[in-house]
Amino acid sequence: LAQWVGQMGVALQPLVDALKAEMLTYPVLHADETPVAMLDPGAGKTHRAYLWSYSIGAFEPVKAVVYDFAESRAGKHAREFLGSWRGTLVCDDYAGYKALIADGVTEAGCMAHARRKFFDLHASNQSQLAEHALKYIQRLYAIERELVDLPPEERRRIRQEEAQPILDEFHDWLSRHRLQVPNGSSTAKAIDYSLKRWTALVLYAQDGQVPIDNNWI
Repeated sequence: LAQWVGQMGVALQPLVDALKAEMLTYPVLHADETPVAMLDPGAGKTHRAYLWSYSIGAFEPVKAVVYDFAESRAGKHAREFLGSWRGTLVCDDYAGYKALIADGVTEAGCMAHARRKFFDLHASNQSQLAEHALKYIQRLYAIERELVDLPPEERRRIRQEEAQPILDEFHDWLSRHRLQVPNGSSTAKAIDYSLKRWTALVLYAQDGQVPIDNNWI
């Protein structure tokens, strides 16, 4: 069985390389990483490894995903996979992507991750502030549901007209309420996640080819 698996891997490698090469021609990509248990012979236990996932942008006509197995979550794996590619990367706030951003890759944030912070806060203590934040985000997603099948430039135009005013209002609201909550509190952490990531979170409003979140991958 091991020999057969090895042979299949060799046979499929040219296909994987061709798919990766095609992927790296697109201006928008998604990335995420998921822990997987890897056998560690002789140790009597498993080792945590990672399956890095990369896909062509959600709005592109080509639908493709490439998985890259690595024995760690170190950011070097993403840098090695993407190489000289310098487009827009939709990702979460994981530090492993920061070197790419510093080296010229444009970062697009994930509104679903920002939403989760407020969702968890509301679920734990019925926070009215969190509920209000969720309503802002709900309005943004309601706009996105109407734009799925539109061309990128039309999507960008409508986002500028309808979503950008909501984003501006939401940012002002977050900034004002951040001054009213103690540092280190759960509420402060939820607000800080969005404020510190704001430029990346709102990038989608400027580019019709960029989705509002990283849910695609």
